[in-house]
Amino acid sequence: MNSYGRAAAALALAMATACTAGPEPSAVRPSSSTGSTGGTGTNFYVDDEGAAAREVRRLREEGKTQEAELVGRIAERPTAVWIGDADPAPRVEALTQKAAKAGRVPILVAYHIPDRDCGQFSAGGAANPDEYRAWIRRFAEGLADRPAWVILEPDALAHILDNCTQGGKADERLDLLKDAVETLKRQPRTRVYLDAGNAGWIRDPGAWVDPMRRAGVTTADGFAFNVSNFFTVEESVAVAGRLSEALGGAPYVIDTSRNGNGSPKGAQGDDAWCNPAGRALGTAPTTQTGRERVDAFLWVKRPGESDGECHRGEPAPGTWYHDYALDLARNAK
Repeated sequence: MNSYGRAAAALALAMATACTAGPEPSAVRPSSSTGSTGGTGTNFYVDDEGAAAREVRRLREEGKTQEAELVGRIAERPTAVWIGDADPAPRVEALTQKAAKAGRVPILVAYHIPDRDCGQFSAGGAANPDEYRAWIRRFAEGLADRPAWVILEPDALAHILDNCTQGGKADERLDLLKDAVETLKRQPRTRVYLDAGNAGWIRDPGAWVDPMRRAGVTTADGFAFNVSNFFTVEESVAVAGRLSEALGGAPYVIDTSRNGNGSPKGAQGDDAWCNPAGRALGTAPTTQTGRERVDAFLWVKRPGESDGECHRGEPAPGTWYHDYALDLARNAK
């Protein structure tokens, strides 16, 4: 997925820019001061059929115990499952049933918005708005009344600022996101977090308030930040915290899957966001964040799976990238 990490150079500006006042904030679902969803926190589902788990089994069979141990640092953690199937209901149903049986909560990513990724590395999605509305309803049917956390459409809101969603397309996308939030929130045990980019993408958090409201953030449980990117927790909170305040105290979650070493300094273009060298696994998923309004640290991007070809011949997006996975684990603190 193209998360536009190439905007990393804008981080200093993002942190220095004051949040504009904007309209009066709407009421948003509150979170606790510690970011916990209560008690000892949420037990998230570990995908034992994911690429990392399969790789651990393969390495053990081949006697590569050291590599298996490294990849195991990924496989043993709960990571999100990205859903972009033409019909999402069967896989969503199977995952939520399996997680519920284990007494755990799955993290799912709904990723099928029309003109997904602006036609770049992760191009695809529904052919038109009507198809997407039908798709998100099938996603909701798969959830039923089982618990799940859903990250809604990474990059979709941020791309409204890009040429691919200008004018009528931007309005159309905001309507689709709002409909998706409302549809998913009809499921009684579903938490929904609307993706809101990352610290390098948002130069002025105040400018995002109106689009996020129009996209349904006040109906959602909050927003997601740093998905598939590398900004540290401190960098993310510095920007997301101001956005949260502008939205009346909206809770949010932070993707910490690969931010252990932060974003690559001085990198430009694809080198800044597409399988950048020297990155590391970040804080393990938890709802015990100790951060005001931060509901959870999550591994939304699945560590070890490629960001894309990067114009360097690397694996396609979402494909297991063994050497990169080993580096993420080795570099982790």
